[in-house]
Amino acid sequence: MRDFKKLEVWDIARELNGLIYIITKNFPKDEIYGLTSQVRRASVSISSNIAEGCGRRTSKDFIQFLHNAMGSIKEVESQIFIAKDLGYLSSGESDKIFEELDKLGRKLNLLIQHIDTEDIK
Repeated sequence: MRDFKKLEVWDIARELNGLIYIITKNFPKDEIYGLTSQVRRASVSISSNIAEGCGRRTSKDFIQFLHNAMGSIKEVESQIFIAKDLGYLSSGESDKIFEELDKLGRKLNLLIQHIDTEDIK
């Protein structure tokens, strides 16, 4: 079992959660059960999948949860495009989130590759 609290990708995902919660506070109130809730849940899903994967017995299972986290990254990215298109986010806000999502995705890919490589040895 791995300690998710020691993983840099989990820290980055937590920071992203905070950023998402801050920017979605300014979304229209009629979106509270729509886009606001959806993007928040998808963001939380990233860090949750990383943590849950750490509790799995095999590297294969861990990697599967990391791939789930990757899927949630793409989900958040799509939702941020929608929020930007609807005028809920400025270009600066969306660019910051896209930057963080890209950074997290790259580091998550590296972690997956590392685990795969270690598993082969």
